[in-house]
Amino acid sequence: MSEFQQVVKEGAETVGRKIKRLFLMLLGIALILGLLFVWVAGWTFSDGTRAGELIKVSKKGVVFKTYEGQINLGGFQTDNGSGITGNIWEFSTTNKKVYKQLQEMEGKKVKLHYQQRYKTMPWQGKTEYFVDEVNVIE
Repeated sequence: MSEFQQVVKEGAETVGRKIKRLFLMLLGIALILGLLFVWVAGWTFSDGTRAGELIKVSKKGVVFKTYEGQINLGGFQTDNGSGITGNIWEFSTTNKKVYKQLQEMEGKKVKLHYQQRYKTMPWQGKTEYFVDEVNVIE
């Protein structure tokens, strides 16, 4: 093997190692940023209660089955350009026990305790409001 071929071969190996190292570093950074995003997205930045008439609760989803519901808070709100609509609040829950309680209370006035998260993952629910406690208002 000539000296020129040897130099080219060593240079190619060096470049190959550098590209592999760069790829692994970028993959590691992407993994860390992804995990950081999932962690931060799960933070609760607001919690409170909402009360109204429980309209519906259902289990939805094709790939990820989630528990979704709606309550009518009463009153009306303006809808962009289409007029006045009911004041409906949509929520999700990840707790099957809460879902069963909600099913039994459909059509009744309820008070729901919720936590609002920055962002939700597809397997958690459709909304950013997660109900964790249900009480009937009598």
